[in-house]
Amino acid sequence: MAHSRFLPDRGLTARMTLVLFLLGFLFVAFVAVVMGVFAQAGSPGIGLLIGLAGLGVVWYQWYSSDTVAMKAMRAREVTPQQAPELHGMIDRLCAMADMPKPRVGIADSAIPNAFATGRSPQRSVVVVTTGILQTLNTEELEGVLAHELSHVAHRDVLVMTAASSAGIVAGMLAQGSQYGAMFGGNRRDNNNGLPIWLLVLLVSLVTYAVSFVLIKLLSRYRELSADRAGAYLTMKPQALASALQKITGEMNTIPQRDLRSAQSMNAFFIAPAIRGASLKTLTSTHPSLEQRLDQLARIQADLGRQTS
Repeated sequence: MAHSRFLPDRGLTARMTLVLFLLGFLFVAFVAVVMGVFAQAGSPGIGLLIGLAGLGVVWYQWYSSDTVAMKAMRAREVTPQQAPELHGMIDRLCAMADMPKPRVGIADSAIPNAFATGRSPQRSVVVVTTGILQTLNTEELEGVLAHELSHVAHRDVLVMTAASSAGIVAGMLAQGSQYGAMFGGNRRDNNNGLPIWLLVLLVSLVTYAVSFVLIKLLSRYRELSADRAGAYLTMKPQALASALQKITGEMNTIPQRDLRSAQSMNAFFIAPAIRGASLKTLTSTHPSLEQRLDQLARIQADLGRQTS
């Protein structure tokens, strides 16, 4: 975790370390199995190329995470002169948290949301949408920004970006392997074995599924951790609770087409761009609104006891 005054979270650190270890092991095993399959088919070089391509994806995800995310949301970086109130809030929160100030961006989108991304606290960016600026009051927006800044301080954005790489490579290979001819058509790994493309598809699907579950579990915990850290920094958990309720309610007014166009960013948003769906599932990127509000209510009670 980067140095800051945000509430430390050893549980988050332990989970990020474990997920990275498991996904790293999974990625190495995935590449080894694929190389073995192609080696038996007489094409070991293809498996090696897949491994190198995977490492390239990891590097690109790490190096360009801020640029890719901003392009996905069509966000633009803004200066203090262009958005003085927004910059002023982030200045105050960064001073309170004793952390480097990230770049600031605004996305022209009616979807009320915010996200943070970047490969390090020094290369991070916090982005808000025009929709959230129009929806929340000053205290609520401050709570959201504190939540996003805690992601930067905890470095969990970087971990999520790196962790997704194994699943991305496996997903790409699974799609490609469906065109069996690309991997040798109906050639078999041995005289009695399955077709090469089918073996690669099965290995890719298993890798993708395990990666998918691990990332979703980490994603839900990191959101609760950011809620907690942000609430203790501002000392106003009720403001963040109100913001989450407003954001979730406002989602029901956004056209489904617009929500679908932003769903690739759901793991990074403060609230997922969905409506009319339960979040109490294994595949959700966020804890349920009820869980988040319950935690914030407990923090409010804790702060009340400390000041009484």
